[in-house]
Amino acid sequence: MNTGLSWNLAEDFRQLFLYSFMVNAYRAGTIIAVLAGALGWYMVLRRQSFAGHTLAVVSFPGAAGAILLGASASAGYFVAAIAAAIVIAAVPRSLGGKARSSESAVIGTVQAFALACGALFVSLYGGFLNSLTNLLFGTFLGISPAQVLTLLVVAAVALAALAAIARPLFFATVDPDVAEARGVPVRFVGTAFLVLLGCAAGEVSQITGALLVFALLVMPAATAQQITPRPALSFALTIACGLLIAWLGLAIAYFYPEYPFGFYLTTLGFVSYVAAAGGRAAASRVRKVGLQAVTA
Repeated sequence: MNTGLSWNLAEDFRQLFLYSFMVNAYRAGTIIAVLAGALGWYMVLRRQSFAGHTLAVVSFPGAAGAILLGASASAGYFVAAIAAAIVIAAVPRSLGGKARSSESAVIGTVQAFALACGALFVSLYGGFLNSLTNLLFGTFLGISPAQVLTLLVVAAVALAALAAIARPLFFATVDPDVAEARGVPVRFVGTAFLVLLGCAAGEVSQITGALLVFALLVMPAATAQQITPRPALSFALTIACGLLIAWLGLAIAYFYPEYPFGFYLTTLGFVSYVAAAGGRAAASRVRKVGLQAVTA
């Protein structure tokens, strides 16, 4: 593995795909970026970022528990995240501050209990879990073709399910009262979305780690929604931004392996959001100044 970029960018690009582990990493990163972007866009729009964060955190004890039992960590990621999604979905989402407060309390309780279980499983494993850092902060090393296939199948099923409920989900997100009055099964659609979000959290955690899922799940969506309020355009920008962050993050981590992959991924996401928010604020200020000049 080379350390550091050279002046020969064509050779650097060739180096990225010279080893099978990087090919698998790019395949997995692409799959995860698309799934996280699609579901993350709805998550941010529905203001369920706290729920998404909790589903990501829950994937840590799921993976740790699976390793403790001698099972696949991947299975642990998915089982724990989906189970937590079902628990959160059981909380009524009727209008009003009291209902929203109850949901937040349940989400926080689930998150705290999950972290405690994760610490317990690590302790029962013998006080030292060799892959603990990877579970928390992610890695792009050691991704097998079988794992890539699993990620692809899960992503394909989740995206197909999202496509099936996309229109009623958007309607229920924008105006739940009218949607319910029009016969949209708001609660069912919301529950289905949370389960799909659990699948995405479990899948993304396998690359970013349980604590850095937001690098792909929320940052691209938040960035795109800063750039444009148009739903279709911001959705497409979310996918594009997620892919760019994942691809650049993998490339930087390959050439500069001194620092964790998750750090590069999260930094790129943070920079993109700050740039979008700053550009939006600057554009708004320019328009305001121009309007004042016209009316003066």
